[in-house]
Amino acid sequence: MDYDVIVVGGGPGGYTAAIRLADLGKKVAIVEENSLGGTCLNRGCIPTKVYAHAAELINSIKSANDFGIAAEYNVDIDKMRKKKERVVKRLVAGVGYLMKSHNIDVINGKATFLDKNTIQVDKKYTAENFIIATGSKTFVPPIPGTDDPGMMISDKALELENVPERIVIVGAGIIGLEFANIYSTLGSKVTVIEMLPELLPMIDRDIADIMQKALRNKKIDLHLNSKVERIEAGPAVVYSENGISVKVDCDAVLMAVGRVANVNGIENLGLEMDRKGIKVDLHMKTSIDNIYAIGDVTGGIQLAHVASYEGIIAAHNIAGEAKEADLNAVPSCVYTEPEIAWVGLNEKQAKEKYGEIKIGTFPYSALGRAMTMGESEGLIKIIAEGKYNQIVGMQIIGKDATEMIHEGVLAVKEEFTAEELADTIHAHPTLSEGIKEAAEDILGMPINKG
Repeated sequence: MDYDVIVVGGGPGGYTAAIRLADLGKKVAIVEENSLGGTCLNRGCIPTKVYAHAAELINSIKSANDFGIAAEYNVDIDKMRKKKERVVKRLVAGVGYLMKSHNIDVINGKATFLDKNTIQVDKKYTAENFIIATGSKTFVPPIPGTDDPGMMISDKALELENVPERIVIVGAGIIGLEFANIYSTLGSKVTVIEMLPELLPMIDRDIADIMQKALRNKKIDLHLNSKVERIEAGPAVVYSENGISVKVDCDAVLMAVGRVANVNGIENLGLEMDRKGIKVDLHMKTSIDNIYAIGDVTGGIQLAHVASYEGIIAAHNIAGEAKEADLNAVPSCVYTEPEIAWVGLNEKQAKEKYGEIKIGTFPYSALGRAMTMGESEGLIKIIAEGKYNQIVGMQIIGKDATEMIHEGVLAVKEEFTAEELADTIHAHPTLSEGIKEAAEDILGMPINKG
């Protein structure tokens, strides 16, 4: 065999697995059709956060007057896009450096499996084991008119050659909301159309309601329980809401209804699959013993950090260890303003699993640090089971929620109780001390909550 392991796909899951395998003494190659770093680094997580930070800076300038600072700004889209490109280029180069420093061979091209030990790229390569980390691709639903030149997917939206005066975003999931926040802040009139009756159904309504209020304050038109019927030339979007057909004229349409597993190139293997992707066990092993699959291609949780975690699990199992994936404490983040982050069970899920539960909340409006920052919009919510006060879920909406959630991740993973969180000294004044306050609320002894 040419290699001990060949990793197919150079995204966060793939390159992380390759590095860990090299550290474990394996001879490794990685195959990447486009650029190292995959969708996340090149066309997803990283470039969108450059624009999200730009939006945050604009909003900070707008609110500066509240602090006695008179400020003005001009938006240079070309310069903003070039900043995004510099960040991406540097990080891609960093992944390439890691491959070299770990003696991992990088094979550029599209891999097609010939059998369970052989792939074809520019030539044939063989390996004892494979990890499939081919990720996902944007899903474009079969809606008439999706070939209109005014329609774009997230990849194209990241090029930002100009800011459309009016944009319709189809889908109010994480991708749709992040782009709605970006385009709205940059000056677009944004309309969001969502087929589901609720915004972000995976979180509780008290958190989602704060986001809906924030969208209204940004003058973003949100239409829930609405189905897009077609996209017309112009462009324009025709959708149905409460049985009534509505037409919205715009300058651009962004399709943001989700992603599907990218299984192109593995058809010859005959792997067991379901409608979401490749089926794997807790060791990330597929139905063929020497082939593993990780990340989006498995149809599981579509997050870069989950792919990286699963890549490490697969690597250790290939190296002979018995290591199982534990996905009970996965943080999810929405990089809007305000930010949203959550981990573990929501209220409904917790009630179904435990019956009796306890809820503790603490508003940002009662946090001294939030007030000093002019960030009083937000809520921290902790969910505990009723018998031992074990923390089973946490949801946060507000400034720096995506950083603060990791205290909740640790609490859920290590089965902390509300008492243990409440007894942990938190610095004052900080946003994070709201977590301690919410834990005290579970115990019925809040200090700073009336």
